[in-house]
Amino acid sequence: MDSMRRFNTISEYNTFNNNETKHPLISVVDLSKAARRQGSQMYFGFYIVFLKDVKCGDLVYGRNTYDYQEGTLVLMAPGQVAGVNSNGEYYQPKGYALVFHPDLMHGTTLGRRIQEYSFFGYQSNEALHLSERERNIVLDCFSKIDYELERGVDKHSKRLIVSNIELFLDYCVRFYERQFITRDHVLHGVLESFENLLNNYFASDKPETNGLPSVAYCADELNLSANYFGDLVKKETGKTAQEYIQFKLINMAKEKIFDGNKTVNQVALELGFKYPQHFTRLFKKRVGQTPHEYRKMN
Repeated sequence: MDSMRRFNTISEYNTFNNNETKHPLISVVDLSKAARRQGSQMYFGFYIVFLKDVKCGDLVYGRNTYDYQEGTLVLMAPGQVAGVNSNGEYYQPKGYALVFHPDLMHGTTLGRRIQEYSFFGYQSNEALHLSERERNIVLDCFSKIDYELERGVDKHSKRLIVSNIELFLDYCVRFYERQFITRDHVLHGVLESFENLLNNYFASDKPETNGLPSVAYCADELNLSANYFGDLVKKETGKTAQEYIQFKLINMAKEKIFDGNKTVNQVALELGFKYPQHFTRLFKKRVGQTPHEYRKMN
């Protein structure tokens, strides 16, 4: 891929794609107007949503490649870097991109809610696969936003534009939940791998050398982004990934506590706690008794 292109403003990205800038903080970009290009890496200083109508190489994000088929939706947050690997060949972009700057949301409900949309952090094999009906809903949301941009800025435009972005993102929440259900066999495979990962981790000397396993560590080992992994575990188990790790940890702790040859402090260190008092505090919170009390009762 070529050297990285950096887009810090909406107008820079519009110019790159031969689109007019109708508003400094938001644009619905018609990618078919862009010139033919080769693959490159791109840095975005704003939120960006790709809906492409053609397969034009692999979309590379971090170390991984998106499961990026024709008609899929990809969402990225400011500060993220992505690229297209076209194997040196020129291609004609087609489809649309919704781009909006964080400054657009200041003082709005969307600004207060934007962190709830965890799919902006999805990375590997986690594009949103749309049905034809879902794709039409997405395009309708884009069309309503573009309609407001065509009218020009007035006292109503910001509220209507931001409301339509929020509506679009709420639809994405529904679509991703649908995808979790329709890809159920994939989810069960990930959960089984998560369970095995934790079992193997606590059975090794890694807790003593590396400490407690984090959500980020587990997600990375399973080749998933932390956000997608967390949403997947929550959807399937009702627990957050952190709660699931702690659940597994407490079960391991209960087994180890029955070994009368080990002190509670030794158990804590074997499980990865740097400070035994932190183990005691977590155990009491989850079990309702301290490790000492639990050992005496049983």
